[in-house]
Amino acid sequence: MRIAVAFDHAGFPLKEMVLETVAAAGHEVVDLGTWSTDPVDYPDTARMAADAVRNGDADRSILVCGSGAGVAVAACKVPGIRAAVAHDTYTAHQAVEHDDMNVLCLGSRVIGAALARDIIAAYLAATFSGESRHLRRLEKINAFEHRFKADR
Repeated sequence: MRIAVAFDHAGFPLKEMVLETVAAAGHEVVDLGTWSTDPVDYPDTARMAADAVRNGDADRSILVCGSGAGVAVAACKVPGIRAAVAHDTYTAHQAVEHDDMNVLCLGSRVIGAALARDIIAAYLAATFSGESRHLRRLEKINAFEHRFKADR
């Protein structure tokens, strides 16, 4: 898979570990930055990673900010993006298997590098189940997007 990765300044300390973990798992890394701890607005970071998935430039993405929450909120505003914060391995694989999550969000101020590595591995190894109950639920989520776009 092609995995887009993006970080704001608070997420930057985990960057090298994330790049290495994704590459070591046999995936192609699309590095969208940042390249230092200079302040970066997390909505911009989230938009780049979400657009990469939406446009087909990446199969999935990983976003890292201080808490994971900011990038998750921002990424979910992009149609077709299903982003979630996962600070445990169960959520990381279950959100892909049941919810077809395509953007993993991590908080560098919440978890350490060792746990982040395990979470990323679980996310990358997971596949969507395609079970009818999960498909039905995703159809409902997609209907939300279409309804609210129409209301504008």
